[in-house]
Amino acid sequence: MVEAPGRVTERNDMNTLETRAIKHTLKKHPELLELYGDIRGDLGAVEKTLRLFADSPNKIISEISEYLFQRSGKRIRPALLLICSRIFDYRGEEHVLLSALVETIHTASLIHDDIIDNSDIRRGQDSVHKRWGPNITVLLGDYLYIKTIALSLETSSPAFVRILTDVSTQMIEGELHEYYMSGNLDLGEADYLEIIRKKTAVLFSASCRIGALLGGANVEQERLFAEYGTAIGMSFQIIDDLLDYSGSRKTLGKPVLSDLSEGRITLPMIYTLNQDNGALRDRLAVLFQEKEKDPDAKHKILEIVRSNGALDYTYQQAERYSRKAQALLSGLPESMYRDSLHNIPDYVLYRNR
Repeated sequence: MVEAPGRVTERNDMNTLETRAIKHTLKKHPELLELYGDIRGDLGAVEKTLRLFADSPNKIISEISEYLFQRSGKRIRPALLLICSRIFDYRGEEHVLLSALVETIHTASLIHDDIIDNSDIRRGQDSVHKRWGPNITVLLGDYLYIKTIALSLETSSPAFVRILTDVSTQMIEGELHEYYMSGNLDLGEADYLEIIRKKTAVLFSASCRIGALLGGANVEQERLFAEYGTAIGMSFQIIDDLLDYSGSRKTLGKPVLSDLSEGRITLPMIYTLNQDNGALRDRLAVLFQEKEKDPDAKHKILEIVRSNGALDYTYQQAERYSRKAQALLSGLPESMYRDSLHNIPDYVLYRNR
């Protein structure tokens, strides 16, 4: 088990400020490959399947898809599906295809994300949007969503089609809601949590749920694994939003404060806005409006957010979801797969990218 971050230390010097939220990014966390254990062979098969998805007689589809799938990323969603299927001793072959479909949906969502946010960098390289332009890129994102649903029709159960269709719908709803609220300093914590549930957590939940169903889980077990995935997904996205304020460009593979630049209001900002009776909110509103013209405005916002406990609060909310995920596993029999599922929430919580 990874050691929990230390106590909060309050200092006025922002260059030496150490809080639990900032220190967690410096912790040595478990490597994902260590947590994946003996599913690594299956993950290799997932990679091969994704390469097959990239193979198309259409030159532009083939070229961009190959570019997209050449860097594997964390592959945490397909890994969760594989591990959850192994919990129930699944021995079939569909887990590889379904894992690849889950990752393809995730990839399609990132493509649309980058267009909406006008992001130039993704995973340390040019985004598809920057390299091929928004028109081609949005069409490719649509293509991947539709291809995923079409391929899901070849699976053994209509339940998988329903789950993947519902997930795609909810993820797009989350993106629409987030974009609609872009730059709105009145966004509340409840709305924020609903956005990230749809935008991120539903796909984690679906991954775990599909894995459990593959293994023959009953209704109660399906519900438990779906809740487990939701909790991990919530923690994952909250940490993502925290890292925008506490990470570094080198480790993140993208500019820090990119959420802020794009007008995205996340939990650190929401907490900060709710701690004031008016004056600070007015100051932040002015800085928010000036952030594109004044390079120092974003850093002034960062200093304000870091100085009032917002990062600690954000970290604590992510920690709450990670611990909830672990608690949901308490009734499962001991196995290497249960251990992996128990340790993945720690990875999510302590990761630095």
